[in-house]
Amino acid sequence: MDKTKHINYSVSETVTDAINTRRSIRAFTDEVPSETVISDILQAAARAPSGTNIQPWKVYVIQGDVRDKLCGAVCDAFDDPDAKHEIEVSYYPEKWFEPYLARRRKIGWDLYGLLGIGKGEREKTHQQHRRNFLFFDAPVGMMFTLHRDLATGSWLDYGMFLQNIMLLAREAGLHTCPQAAWSDYHSVVREQLNIDQSEVLVCGMALGYADTAAIVNELVSERADVSEFVHFLT
Repeated sequence: MDKTKHINYSVSETVTDAINTRRSIRAFTDEVPSETVISDILQAAARAPSGTNIQPWKVYVIQGDVRDKLCGAVCDAFDDPDAKHEIEVSYYPEKWFEPYLARRRKIGWDLYGLLGIGKGEREKTHQQHRRNFLFFDAPVGMMFTLHRDLATGSWLDYGMFLQNIMLLAREAGLHTCPQAAWSDYHSVVREQLNIDQSEVLVCGMALGYADTAAIVNELVSERADVSEFVHFLT
């Protein structure tokens, strides 16, 4: 498979193009998107549907010194083998099963193979995972929260809001990386950003311009054929 054939770093002119070129970018330049562009993306993304129009999302846009301090605090916690963290929300199942286990392993093998990280190389694996908590060097990070008393429907609504942000970023020539990893350190994030206890940390997201020279950005994940997940009933 040619892993570079779908890479597109330019502006996406159609929704289809934005969907096909949206990927989880893991290396960004230090070029900072304008606040106007970020605000426009978030304003348009808020047109996402939500049950009875409750619009359950709340966003913290993090840049500059606040970003650097947050990254430092979470990296310190990540590096500390004695640190204990309670997972607030289970993003993944407790026990993996097929076909999901194979898909999860495949993307892991593809990523670490591209980076030359072999099985059992724990320090290299640790350092690559640690880059999550630097927003993969993106100059803009975002944290998304949800009131903890809201129900499953609001989590579904939130997914549509996040997808809108990622597609609108492509329209603007930007790239993103949605990051569930931040939720493992929700207590550190909460303290650094002064987030109220009533809010649950849904995820983080890196936003910026892709580093086109970084080999890690050549990764293109595979998708199942429509015949594997669609049933046409007549």
